[in-house]
Amino acid sequence: MLRSMFSAISGLRGHQIMMDVIGNNIANVNTVGFKSGRVNFQDILSQNLRGATSPNGGLGSINPAQIGLGMVVAGIDVLQTQGNLQSTGKLTDMAIQGDGFFVLANGIQQYYTRDGSFDISLDGTVVNAASGLKVQGWQADAAGAVDTTVTPGNLTIPIGQRTTALPTSNASLRGNLDAASAIGATASTTLTVFDSLGVSHSIKITFTKTAANVWDWAASTDPADTEAAITAGTSTGQLTFTSDGLIDTITPTLPTGALSIDLTNGATSPMALDAAATPPELDFLQMTQFSGASEPVSQADGFTSGTLVTFAVGNGGEITGVYSNGQTQILGQIAMASFLNPAGLLRAGQNTFQTSSASGTPSIGRPGQGNRGNVTTGALEMSNVDLATQFTGMITAQRGFQANGRVITTSDEMLQELVNLKR
Repeated sequence: MLRSMFSAISGLRGHQIMMDVIGNNIANVNTVGFKSGRVNFQDILSQNLRGATSPNGGLGSINPAQIGLGMVVAGIDVLQTQGNLQSTGKLTDMAIQGDGFFVLANGIQQYYTRDGSFDISLDGTVVNAASGLKVQGWQADAAGAVDTTVTPGNLTIPIGQRTTALPTSNASLRGNLDAASAIGATASTTLTVFDSLGVSHSIKITFTKTAANVWDWAASTDPADTEAAITAGTSTGQLTFTSDGLIDTITPTLPTGALSIDLTNGATSPMALDAAATPPELDFLQMTQFSGASEPVSQADGFTSGTLVTFAVGNGGEITGVYSNGQTQILGQIAMASFLNPAGLLRAGQNTFQTSSASGTPSIGRPGQGNRGNVTTGALEMSNVDLATQFTGMITAQRGFQANGRVITTSDEMLQELVNLKR
């Protein structure tokens, strides 16, 4: 009878642990990125009353007779299933759709989390605002290139940082010139270029028909722009078209084939666009001559200086900065970790996990690659706790605890009857 009491005690302990896990799950039903736990039981030692025997003579085999000595908690699993995504609209909130973990660090230790409630700290780094842990990734270089082969570090989004200007190095003119135009007809377009200081200058390109299939072009600066002037001998050229309406020749050639602009505002001068370069820096190759309205258009690269005003995060974790001058550039890449056995991670508090010998080492790379999920911005992953399952488990734990308590009570009554035999 003492065996039944100790078995029931082990049952009480196990169901109390089960209730503790359920209570923790329910407490974290609204915790961002929380992963619920599940208790597994197994029986403990068994006492042999009789061993098993094989068939002998006219007798068959005899099965063993054993009495179990209770139960024990075999393990508490972490259920790494996907939680529902909740839209928040906050730019720095991120959720993982699929497997994987964000990588956080405090300068010494790395942590892993599904909680993407991030913010930008005073120094521009992306952090978990509740813990101060910094989000890890790869910072882009000045050209926007990201090297994911190096060890990830702290990600920085320098809101308000000013970029350098990019001077114009290539320009193109395209569109149609009316083949039915009379000799002397004109058409024009305005080409906007930027110098090395980011100052924009308007260059008017005027096309004048001088003969059949022949158009002269002439460049001039805006009279109001006193800091720019076309270099002498570089302001004109000629286009000839084939009978099919396509470009035949572009003249003159070097040195007068380069449109050169003299600048007096301190920028690099002169600024030249060579129509005879390969490929041409001043490109007329897309011009056509067909019947129809003359509609030349122009486009040039380069931009003025601008400040970083906002950013966006793609599904692959790339962070793209948006500048006040309308330009965009890659600022960095968020790192994501995956594990062969994510259920083997150790809870480290603050919605984070640490590696263990059961989880294995992290495989860190870009989101969306390998078995790593995609990033969804403006959303958070909710807890994966299912209240219906937890309340059902609570009833099971309560009844299991109650039944084991009844075993102790009944065993006590039987012991009392045994004591009373002496009376």
